[in-house]
Amino acid sequence: MSEYSDAQLLEMFRDEKCRYEAFNRIVKQYQTRLYWHIRKIVLVHEDTDDVLQNTFEKAWKGLAGFRNESQLYTWLYRIATNESISFLNQKRHREAVPLDEAANMLAQSLHSDVWFSGDEAQLTLQKALLTLPEKQRIVFNMKYFDEMPYEKMSAILGTSVGALKASYHHAVQKIKACLEQAAI
Repeated sequence: MSEYSDAQLLEMFRDEKCRYEAFNRIVKQYQTRLYWHIRKIVLVHEDTDDVLQNTFEKAWKGLAGFRNESQLYTWLYRIATNESISFLNQKRHREAVPLDEAANMLAQSLHSDVWFSGDEAQLTLQKALLTLPEKQRIVFNMKYFDEMPYEKMSAILGTSVGALKASYHHAVQKIKACLEQAAI
């Protein structure tokens, strides 16, 4: 299946007869990229699947009101980011985990995740990422792993480019320190 432009997908979606087909094409076109974005935030495969499903449910409900003020993928990415953060907050509250112990909870999830296929270096990096505040971790993931430009991140996160650059810089410094400490 070839990729469709945002304009083509939205035009199909606005036609009642093609709405379901258009949405299925949107899901097929964006699900893999959204899955990996969500996975970097929530870490666990099963949780990622749940958040991805919630993301597409919200997209389905909101797509009729989509105003083309951003790219479709940027809009979906924003929904996925917000759903991921909400999921982590709900999980933390549900399991009565204090904020400072949430990273340990995620690290334990990563250790027991049968879908995690990384080596020891990747596990160490993931643990270092978990020491970051949530926003810094998301910014780091978007910049480092997804190679996303700051302008696009700004549109997704609703944060200024300068603040994103500062967040990324602080995240890199904290990760370096954490990795140096792990090497000792």
